[in-house]
Amino acid sequence: MRKWFARLAVMGVALLVVGQGQVALAQDPAAGKKIVRVGATQAVDSMNPFLAVRLVSTSIHRWMYGFLTVPDHKTLKPSPDLAESWSSSDDGLTWTFKIRTAKWSDGQPITAEDAAWTFNKIMTDDAAKTANGPAVENFESVTANGQDLVIKLKNPQASILENPIPIMPKHVWEKVTNIADFSGDQYPAVTSGPYIAVEHKKDQYVKLKANPDYWRGAPKIDELQVVFYENPAASIIGLKNGEIDLIGRLNPPEYESLKGDPNIVQWNQQGRRAAYLQINHGATTTDDKEVGDGHPALKDQKVRQALHHAIDKDRLVAEVQNGLAKPAHGSIVPPMYTDFFWEATGDTKVSYDPAKANQILDDAGYKKGPDGVRTMPDGDRKLEFRFSIHTDTPIEDKLAEYLTGFFKEIGVTLTTKKLDSSKFTEETGVTGLFDIAISGWSVNPDPEEVLATHLCSRRPTPSGEGGGTESFYCDETFEKLYQEQLKELDRPKRAELIKQMQERLYTDAPVIAIYYTNDLEGYRKDRIKSITSVPEQDGILYGASSFWPFYSLEAVESSAESEEGGSSAATLIAILVGGAVALGVGGYFLLRRRKSVADDRE
Repeated sequence: MRKWFARLAVMGVALLVVGQGQVALAQDPAAGKKIVRVGATQAVDSMNPFLAVRLVSTSIHRWMYGFLTVPDHKTLKPSPDLAESWSSSDDGLTWTFKIRTAKWSDGQPITAEDAAWTFNKIMTDDAAKTANGPAVENFESVTANGQDLVIKLKNPQASILENPIPIMPKHVWEKVTNIADFSGDQYPAVTSGPYIAVEHKKDQYVKLKANPDYWRGAPKIDELQVVFYENPAASIIGLKNGEIDLIGRLNPPEYESLKGDPNIVQWNQQGRRAAYLQINHGATTTDDKEVGDGHPALKDQKVRQALHHAIDKDRLVAEVQNGLAKPAHGSIVPPMYTDFFWEATGDTKVSYDPAKANQILDDAGYKKGPDGVRTMPDGDRKLEFRFSIHTDTPIEDKLAEYLTGFFKEIGVTLTTKKLDSSKFTEETGVTGLFDIAISGWSVNPDPEEVLATHLCSRRPTPSGEGGGTESFYCDETFEKLYQEQLKELDRPKRAELIKQMQERLYTDAPVIAIYYTNDLEGYRKDRIKSITSVPEQDGILYGASSFWPFYSLEAVESSAESEEGGSSAATLIAILVGGAVALGVGGYFLLRRRKSVADDRE
């Protein structure tokens, strides 16, 4: 069948295949509705917020659920959400949050008991810790008294007002007997945020409808659809053809291909993401048992430092990111967060220096053989590393080519290993079946969450549950600094501790930051009337650290949509959900449903 489709592509034939079920979906009455369609080049890993870590998933959950507080869309400082007010004891160990009077989307009242149940579930269930376990590690107890939520802390906690956990409806979720196996795809979902998930087709789309009872008021559109594409090129065609209205998280080639289209607004701002190499320096579980098959040379800090010196980050930015990024001469917090951003200077800075990298390896006993490839000091094994990347992510292929060349200069062989997203997450975060992998994280205004992904507690349990580690890191110095910043209430002093944590990651190199990517997006101005970024001036749209962009957006009135019952949306659903194929002249495009996704973590 695939070969047959390929022949049609070469012939330049336009083909539309729609199944019976998809026709019914396409005819879903939408007359007069305002529908906005968002493209994504990754698919939801789980609709269960206790398990979801991908950016698309956490974004959707921000649109669906309330939190105690949310970042203000202008200042990024904590502002009221489900908690309308709060107070603390003089010693900072007891916090009382007043939960506002509001309703879940099924009409049940939102209570402090919902929040208490959510936090206690994460505190007591290993599987429930997967997405946000460290956020409750300092909690001694959580109780409810009417609409008052009382959190008692083990130590003062500077980030208490920036807790990243969505509050779940107890009356729905307490019925789930096994969080680890629950996909969360029961619809309509019971939510407290601006949107209600009403339909989800795995690896294809999520459909959300406006919540008419949202306490801030219903959104200005009726429906929000998130459509998953198999690759960035396909999403660009969807945007240009009007099948979607907005696409974020673009790579430079796709972003630049939008130039000159009068209907599309290009959005290029400073991003909140660091891209880095994850190094398997010796993966272990929470009981310190080794897992995986990482190369033993990578346990040596000198080898990791040599690899760092071999990477020309300026060239990667110029030739892989087309100049639309900033070289990472620091750690994992991007420069947009000026209070917490750290950049290496002086002798600490690891500059591109292949000669120094070679000298480090020579001095450490990793000698080159006749073929130019180094071996372990005992001569038992060559320095041949696997580089794990995602299937169908062309820019990662390009990155792999450059890294292969860089490492060859220092006698190290790099072989690319392509994995679908689920397998990638499993091997790099649970089973440890990798050497080096591409990774990254979208950082919130308070960077404590991303720093916590490198704690000992984020490693998987012996049974493979929980986790959420970004590095399998477990370092005494890093742990001590984490605990110190947690209870430091003086912001400048806390920022200094966080910078020391980043320096520790930088010098020990369980991860090697390579660049901070720009936020590259595009949207159709003939479909989207207005949308507010976070922060409001020069901020982020899709993937922002708040629900605000997709709550505030307004759609352009469309007479065709009103008269034809939303035919544009119907066409999209018919094509994308049905697995139909749009073939351009000359066979340039094959628009397929997504089977593997870029593993962009939150």
